[in-house]
Formats: sequence, C-alpha cells, structure tokens
Amino acid sequence: MSTDPLGSALLVSARNAIAAKFGLPARPVATTPELAEPGASFVTLTQDGALRGCIGSLEAQRPLAADVAENAFAAAFRDPRFPPLSERELAHTRIEVSLLTPAEPFPVSSEEDALARLRPGVDGLILSYGRRRATFLPQVWESLADPRQFLAQLKMKAGLAADFWHPELTLARYGVRKWKETSTTR
Repeated sequence: MSTDPLGSALLVSARNAIAAKFGLPARPVATTPELAEPGASFVTLTQDGALRGCIGSLEAQRPLAADVAENAFAAAFRDPRFPPLSERELAHTRIEVSLLTPAEPFPVSSEEDALARLRPGVDGLILSYGRRRATFLPQVWESLADPRQFLAQLKMKAGLAADFWHPELTLARYGVRKWKETSTTR
C-alpha cells in the first residue's frame, strides 16, 4: 500500500467500492482534504500483470473520492472488454489509481509534428475527431514506447485507421499522479 496518505486513501476507497458489491466489509479510509475536491481519475485493474479493467474520467466533475469509487466499480463490473469481476477474482486483482492533471490542448500542425513533440512516459493523450474520442494514460508508454506506435494504437482505439490523419483531428495531453497496490490481499 502507498505510504502517501492520498494514495493510500484512494486505493482503499477503490477496493472498498468493489468489495461492497460482494457484501464484504469496508476498510477504514483516512480522510485528506483532496478527497472532497473535484478530481478526474482512472482506475486500472490487473491480474498477474494483465489488464482486467480500466475506466476513468477525463474531467473533474465530482469529488475525487466519489470519482475513484465510481470508476473502480465501473472498471470491475462495467468495462465492456471483460466479464464482470467475480468475488473469487478480487483477492488476486491489483488496483492502480491515476489522478489526472487537467488536459491541455496540444495543437499540432501535422502527425509528424505530434510525433516529434510527444513526451514518452510523461504524456497522457486524448485524441478527438468528430464524435470519436480515445485516450491513453501515460502508463501505456510502458507497452507502446514508440511514439508512432502509441499514436497509431490510440487512433485505432478511437475507431480510426492507424494511418489516419486529418486537419480537424485534435489532441490534448495530461499528466498523472499514480498509486498502485503492492499486494492484492484484502
């Protein structure tokens, strides 16, 4: 568990939100002022290093504690890529909470300009084109370290071709503070 009070509180809140679905008792959550402030978060679930669910908010619209709890629940039970988490799986599911900085427009003149200015390992990226939108957290750089591959996969996530580019495509970038459980035991 994180030694940072905010990180510890967020990780416990996320696990409590999932455990409540199974009627399991909640662990006490330390209070910190940041929990009541608006925040945007993503909650990522993994099992043996493999993704098991990831849902989040790109904009701060509710108190951080509520945002993390709702995103944890959604990652466990509503991520369309996975079946709902079972109670049996909870014990070996690791939780990571990412607190997003506000997204900033990332105006670029071309795809090559974007590729040259992306900061691998630092930038979370939001891609928008028409009604299509997708994001990758900065952690995705760990598995897609090449900027060209990172951007191509993000376009595909948005339902676009890997080689698609259009002047009306927009990008925004953000950073994260993240905390990850060191063990998966309840």
